Amino acid sequence: MGMYTIQNEEICIKVNSFGAELTSLQDVNTKREYMWSADPTYWKRTSPILFPFVGGLKNKEYSYEGKTYPMSQHGFARDMEFQLIEQTASKLLFALESDEETLQKYPFAFQLILGYELKGRKVIVSWQVNNKDQKKMYFAIGGHPAFLCPIDPDKKQTDYEIYFGTDEITSSMIGESGLMTTEKIVYPLQDGALSVTEDLFEHDALVIEHNQTQKVAFLDENEMPYLTVSFDAPLFGIWSPPHKNAPFICIEPWYGRCDAEDFEGNLAEREWENSLEVNGTFKTKYSISI
Repeated sequence: MGMYTIQNEEICIKVNSFGAELTSLQDVNTKREYMWSADPTYWKRTSPILFPFVGGLKNKEYSYEGKTYPMSQHGFARDMEFQLIEQTASKLLFALESDEETLQKYPFAFQLILGYELKGRKVIVSWQVNNKDQKKMYFAIGGHPAFLCPIDPDKKQTDYEIYFGTDEITSSMIGESGLMTTEKIVYPLQDGALSVTEDLFEHDALVIEHNQTQKVAFLDENEMPYLTVSFDAPLFGIWSPPHKNAPFICIEPWYGRCDAEDFEGNLAEREWENSLEVNGTFKTKYSISI
């Protein structure tokens, strides 16, 4: 396990090789921190990678070619050691390879590459999935970065807004089972923004499906953006631990999500599931700007 640091004239980041997890994003000049500290009082992580599943599975298991495999929420990559494969003044690349342990619970040979690159006041987070198997591979992948909100310790979270840049946002709802229900909530937005209320996350994450927006920002008490996440993911989550008044909110680009409560299919039939042919490669990225 190692901690790796890169910086430019504007920002500095730290990445832990365990989970290839971004643990710090600081303004070089003001020393202001933007990432959650992973205080286990609220949540012990900062920015885990979700792979090869996003969210929970029905009965905590899935089926593939007639066999059933147990699987915990969000998969296993976040709890594995990645290898540093490239480091420059502005870039870090980490890789995770399938092994005998992963093949027991996920029957595909794969390579997962996570990258972090600095450009001005922006961090570009890249994901690459390579199918190393001799059969079609199925997977989901997602981010789970947690950002300080409030960013000013003298303010309350309810002083802030989440900017989506649309007239309204429709959220699919996660039930007490941790699985997707058929219920949806429509949030009308004021000038593209949603106020953070004390009960906003009482039903777990907001799940925003079907490309409703590709940019989410936090607005401070002066309605000025202090952090923006941009992505091309078809769905994303907005989350903070329910009933904890935790001082952070996650903006989570996803290519996949939890099972629906009534799901009865196999791995290939999961909603939002991705597939790769033999020797296929999946690439995408998102950015965090301050």
